[in-house]
Amino acid sequence: MLTLIPLPAFEDNYIWVWHDGRHAVAVDPGDPAPLVAFLDAHRLGLSAVLITHHHRDHTGGVTYLRQRYNCAVYAPDNPRIPAVTHILHGGDALDIPEPGLHFDVLATPGHTLDHLSYVGEGCLFCGDTLFGCGCGKLFEGSPAMMAASLDAILALPEATRVCCAHEYTLSNIDFAKTIDGGNPALLERERVDRDLRAHGRPTLPSTLALEKATNPFLRFHDPDMTAFAAHYLNRPRPGAAEVFGAIRAAKDAWDG
Repeated sequence: MLTLIPLPAFEDNYIWVWHDGRHAVAVDPGDPAPLVAFLDAHRLGLSAVLITHHHRDHTGGVTYLRQRYNCAVYAPDNPRIPAVTHILHGGDALDIPEPGLHFDVLATPGHTLDHLSYVGEGCLFCGDTLFGCGCGKLFEGSPAMMAASLDAILALPEATRVCCAHEYTLSNIDFAKTIDGGNPALLERERVDRDLRAHGRPTLPSTLALEKATNPFLRFHDPDMTAFAAHYLNRPRPGAAEVFGAIRAAKDAWDG
């Protein structure tokens, strides 16, 4: 039986670990120490590492892990990612025999140009493209590019578990309330997620259904978000990418 673990790293990262009691796969191990400790404690081998994008808090452990476990390293085509054994592109399919996982690879540029997401076993490993009630900053891509990436995610089944790389949910909810405070699903999510964090539990994985109901960055086709963007931009009838861009600009300003 496969088990999925969000392993805390740094201040607010998660390294996602799939294992079957013998073999493990890790997603975005920026810090190798907590992963090695987990693998040792459970007597697990590391079959593969999946990387979503080149940022150091996602890739920092790769070289050490490759040397220690001789594991496969799957990653986007970017020379800044070390120790890669298999380069992937959007549209690829990936099979990992041990522990027996299949992933479809989505190109999800926006946060970075090289960003990939992995869909498999009913889960979406989306790195910094999508967060609980939020999304990644546009360090390299455009609003139109990120909106297209989020549209690809919106096409997945609503039961998909959303496995983000950071525990940003409560802060993102605080922002979402400033532009969508009348959304009852958002207010209920705040109640549940604040209770989870108060008890030291992660807010993730969420579900795509929950994100679609509460995450303003996935609601850029929604009339309420279109109305917000029209007011924010002082322009009637903005297009979907413009709506997303307005929400992202408002969040960037809110972050200060």
